[in-house]
Amino acid sequence: MEQTNRPFLAMGLRLLAIACLSTMAMLVKYAVGSGIAFPEVLFWRQFLMAIVLLAWLAARRDLGRLKTRRMPIHARRAVLGTIGLFLNFGAPVLLPLAEATVLGFTTAIFAVILSAAILKEKVGPIRWFAVVLGFAGVVVIAGPSLGDASAFGVAVGLGAGLIVAIISIQIRDLTRTEDSLTIVFWFAAISTPVLALFLPFYAHSHAPWQWGLLLAMGLLGSLVQVLLTAALRFGQVSSVVVMDYSGIVWATLYGWLIWDDLPKLATILGAPLVIAAGAIIAWREHKLHLRAVPASSAAVD
Repeated sequence: MEQTNRPFLAMGLRLLAIACLSTMAMLVKYAVGSGIAFPEVLFWRQFLMAIVLLAWLAARRDLGRLKTRRMPIHARRAVLGTIGLFLNFGAPVLLPLAEATVLGFTTAIFAVILSAAILKEKVGPIRWFAVVLGFAGVVVIAGPSLGDASAFGVAVGLGAGLIVAIISIQIRDLTRTEDSLTIVFWFAAISTPVLALFLPFYAHSHAPWQWGLLLAMGLLGSLVQVLLTAALRFGQVSSVVVMDYSGIVWATLYGWLIWDDLPKLATILGAPLVIAAGAIIAWREHKLHLRAVPASSAAVD
């Protein structure tokens, strides 16, 4: 499948995806706090996502988009994605939203290394500097607060950063031949039966408003996966992942409004570094995009 290098579109899609993902993380944390078991939350998130996508494609008479010749690759992506679900949503459950989000920012560091080593993408000093600058902002934000976090929660958060970087590489490879909805659907369809194995041990009845939470998570999950996959179709992994830093804004807002966790001075001091990193990446990607000549793909920025 043809890929197009449209960096600003890719970063815009990623920003929207992170807003939705942050909202879903908040809903997961709130749902688990309300008494819904964590494995059940993940099951309904994946099950509803598969149903929504299947119904939408059926209504459009477009089920042919789900055909694939790379099912083993989809299965491998689903296995890693399921592990990623436990890590990505486990961190917000175990830690305050801001701390969990900050640990997830290590994805950018892992992604640059993996994209250079596996995808052979040219990542030069400007983008390396931007990633380091962003990580410095993360350190400033995380420094005072991580001392109060549990060691297990921190380990889960760091594991989430690594697994998301690996999955981003996989998706980048899949988008060379597969439709975005194909990738999203098979992830949900394959992971749902695996997560269903936990239901006999954890499932129980819920209040109507709790079912509403689960439905909202399923709908948001569908939208997030489509946006994340589409972003990786139009931009390099090492570039779009930097947009994940915007998640700290949503985490801080939700933490303040729902759990009365007021923004800390460290967040105010570190945020400009994170924003600057994203601006540098956006500027450099725009400059590279303007060099629409064959030699530009081999240039090191």
